Amino acid sequence: MDIAALSMNLSQMKVAQQASTSVLKVAMDSGEASIDKLTEMLDANTKMMEQSVNPNVGGNLDIKL
Repeated sequence: MDIAALSMNLSQMKVAQQASTSVLKVAMDSGEASIDKLTEMLDANTKMMEQSVNPNVGGNLDIKL
């Protein structure tokens, strides 16, 4: 067995694994950002739906003394 060839192969495998890990990390970060944006959109849509169904809720405050 050639030690130099084995060393080169191990080094290439290590670089490939690091690249794969970096790509996976970027994909995960992108997915988290998408989920955050989707959650914000759903919250905004929920508020709009509540106001469209009951537009006068919270518009007046009755105080009795």
